[in-house]
Parts: sequence; structure tokens; C-alpha cells
Amino acid sequence: MKHKEVEKYLLSLGDTRLDYPFGPEAAVYKVKVGSDEKMFAIIAEGSDPVRISLKCDPQLAEVLREKYVSVMPGYHLNKKHWNTIVLSGEIEWEEIQGFIRLSYDLVTKTSKQ
Repeated sequence: MKHKEVEKYLLSLGDTRLDYPFGPEAAVYKVKVGSDEKMFAIIAEGSDPVRISLKCDPQLAEVLREKYVSVMPGYHLNKKHWNTIVLSGEIEWEEIQGFIRLSYDLVTKTSKQ
């Protein structure tokens, strides 16, 4: 899985855009929520394999960390609510897409309440 393939999926979700608020080494994907923008994914630029950080339900985050070697607490993020996933092939792309969609949904739902 290449960064641009993952990015294409991230940007296909509604009202999303790419930003670099933390510098050139972290591609941050944001979704427009009302008059604000919230990040829902971060990809470490130049990582091979790709490393993506996604928001996650805290209980599910723990389950995924126990189940997969390639899922760990969010790098430089709130470890309770974010996972970093190494796209090494351990987890199928369809399941990764589900994790991305969950992150997107969590950010948009939480922000609308």
C-alpha cells in the first residue's frame, strides 16, 4: 500500500483536505465540520511501509492493539483515542478503509454534538 493510494481514499471522503500544520513530515487530513476543520488522519511522510494515525473508539483501540502487531498507540497523539497503524499487509485494505471511515465518523459526529 502506497501513501498516494491511501491519500486518494482519505480525500474521497466528503469535505476533506490535506494540510501540513506540523511541518513537512506529517500529512494531516482534515474534514470540514461546521465552520471548523478537524483532523481525522495523519500519515508520516516518507514512511515505508506507510504509517497512518487514526482516531478510534477507546475500547476498540485496545482490542486492535492486542489483535495486531501493526497497531499501536497513536504516535504523538492522545493514546486513548488514537492508533497508529503500520500498513505492512497484516491488515487487509478493506479493513483499513473501515478504520479510516470510523475515524472520519468519530470526528464529524463528536464535533456536531
